Amino acid sequence: MTDTAAPETVRIAGEQAVRPGLLTALVYTALTTAVVSSLGMLLVPTLSTEMDVPVSTAQWMLTVNLLVGAVATPIMGRLSDGPHKKRLLMWSLLVILIGSVMAATAPNFAVFLVGRAFQGLSYGIVPVTIALARRYLPEDKVRFGISSLSVTVSTGLGIGYPLTGILADRAGFRAAFVFAAVFLISAALVVWRMVPDGPDDRAPLARFDVPGAALLGLGLAALLVTISEGPNWGWVSVWTCGAGAAAVVLLAAWVWVELRSAAPLIDLRVFRHKEVVLANSTAVGLGAAMYIGLSVSSLIAQAPASTGYGVALPLFWAGFVMAPLSVGSLGANRIVRALSSRVRVTTLLPFGAGVMTASAFLLWFWHDRLWEILFGMLLFGIGIGTTYAAMPALIARNVADTELGSAVSFNQVLRTVGGSFGSALSGAVLAAHLSADLRPADSGITLALALGACGSALVFAALAVNHVLGHRRAAAAARNPERARR
Repeated sequence: MTDTAAPETVRIAGEQAVRPGLLTALVYTALTTAVVSSLGMLLVPTLSTEMDVPVSTAQWMLTVNLLVGAVATPIMGRLSDGPHKKRLLMWSLLVILIGSVMAATAPNFAVFLVGRAFQGLSYGIVPVTIALARRYLPEDKVRFGISSLSVTVSTGLGIGYPLTGILADRAGFRAAFVFAAVFLISAALVVWRMVPDGPDDRAPLARFDVPGAALLGLGLAALLVTISEGPNWGWVSVWTCGAGAAAVVLLAAWVWVELRSAAPLIDLRVFRHKEVVLANSTAVGLGAAMYIGLSVSSLIAQAPASTGYGVALPLFWAGFVMAPLSVGSLGANRIVRALSSRVRVTTLLPFGAGVMTASAFLLWFWHDRLWEILFGMLLFGIGIGTTYAAMPALIARNVADTELGSAVSFNQVLRTVGGSFGSALSGAVLAAHLSADLRPADSGITLALALGACGSALVFAALAVNHVLGHRRAAAAARNPERARR
């Protein structure tokens, strides 16, 4: 009897069997981040009413989720470089599941916040799935796999928001968290069935950087608390200045420790690569601009027409405003895949930023009709899909396999930090421009969108200048190769 492999499996380099559907399974698992993210800003007004807390207090359901996510993401990214990738993914999904159940059954707001904190681990799921893709996918599918996983969150938001709106409108906000719990169970089953078992025998065995993790976690927590609570405490208050100073000291100490560690949590030496710096700077800038656009557009969609800018959509339909974001992001990812062999990744970044800038300016000047919001979200999706697909590919091209998880996770952290800054900035602007009914005035909405547009324009300008200078350097090197080698 001949020994043949089962038809549903293939082998990589004579090692353990890997199923052809692995990438699909990883994309499905990465949707966890989108599903949990969709439980955020759309439900803040509903949660404020249901749990009888002020809107400013209800906003902590976003803040605590981002805080834990910013701390957990680099730690999970480093652990994903180690041998126990599947075990890490399974335990993470279990913790997020526990958080979803707690939020769905919470008797009070304090318990609900603990559940949302546990859900913060969802931000680290994408880097872990990217590390698995890099390790187990065939070489010719790795680049496409990384770009697909990177845009899964923005693509999934266009699906998650409508589902959240429908479930919360028809069955209450708890039903949305029940759906998240069911999805997490299905994702865990997919991981258990499709991801290869056993430790990764190629992974390096290195001691975990506990001091680096502690300093980065505390530093990011202090930074995000400063950004999130600055509008409430006052930007020059003792609490804000103290938290900001603590963030600077802790993050500076973290850099000092990382540069002297033999096995750092995040190898900051990769920043000697200009393209890695480019990708991470883009993550911060566009993360802030994106969050301003999405959060303000969601607010416009639900605001009454009496405000002068509101579209007056009920919660059931408000989530569908994000559907074009999913379409644009998915389409852009496919375009990037088709052009990746003919167009440089450094060209795709300014293109994506340019599309996002066009969308931000469109929403700044035209945002009081539904079709304008929908078209703006479509362009946002195209821009996000292009840039988010290009950034991990740019990093992967300049970083060793053993450092990929931590490098990509740091890029995810910077997106989160950028988004938190955008959220705090737009919140401060809206709080300073309130009408008599305590809703944001049209002037505040316009100013917030203007800040997002100007931020996008700055990022686009920087990327465009770098692209032009890069072409000039390449042309000069082609004319004088001997001088370029020196």
